[in-house]
Amino acid sequence: MTDPKACAFYRDVLERMRAAGVRFMVGGAYALQHYTGVCRDTKDVDVFLHPDERDPALAVLADAGYETELTSPIWIAKARSGDDFVDLIFSSGNAMAEVDDAWFAHGEDGVILGVPVRLCAPEEMIWSKAYIMERERFDGADIAHLLRARGRRLDWSRLLARFGSHWRVLLAHLVLFGFIYPGERDVVPPRVMRELARRLDAELDAPLVGERACQGTLLSRYQYRIDLDEWGYRDGRVQPNGRMTPQEAHAMDLEPREGEPKTC
Repeated sequence: MTDPKACAFYRDVLERMRAAGVRFMVGGAYALQHYTGVCRDTKDVDVFLHPDERDPALAVLADAGYETELTSPIWIAKARSGDDFVDLIFSSGNAMAEVDDAWFAHGEDGVILGVPVRLCAPEEMIWSKAYIMERERFDGADIAHLLRARGRRLDWSRLLARFGSHWRVLLAHLVLFGFIYPGERDVVPPRVMRELARRLDAELDAPLVGERACQGTLLSRYQYRIDLDEWGYRDGRVQPNGRMTPQEAHAMDLEPREGEPKTC
């Protein structure tokens, strides 16, 4: 990021929230660079905060004269200064990776644009990014780079717990990691792969239960519309499989495509 005007805006947002006592973390490209060394141009700053901190943060930034909006009650708000903006993220577009107290307990200290901040932990970054499988965006490379850089230091038990019943999503990324870096497969502890393989083996022998649901909508809200609209599947985002109500899922589908989805 080299635009002085944008940098000044981002720095002011971070400093104002710090001064107001708003709990937040920085994720996205800034955190990815911190952990992996991967540097890429970014047009915004991704600020992650607890849902209870959303409205106080918006009030602080509105009082500073910035334009604010609750872009989606499911997961994101924004603060703008002209063409520049900061994303205030309190969950994920599929509502699975809600920011909770554990995000803050396990974050790491860093400095962004000269401002001391907390950074999203690699475990939460992997968890939230793992579901991003849109046709135009797949965050698998970010996950592979995080695993390569931090895999030997990850809290694997906590990461497994984050995925819960969606462990197949994690397994898919770990299998790909071994393909991407065949000489560094040991970054992922063998016990983790064996545990996930054990779950897969047990699932293969278990009877099928439940109604017809398509959980592909947790990975892409566009590419599985035909499953819902024409093939009679129930939306995997909707309770009890997911965390949304039918009304919330419908509202998400009406959001502009360019908003899909910002992650840690």
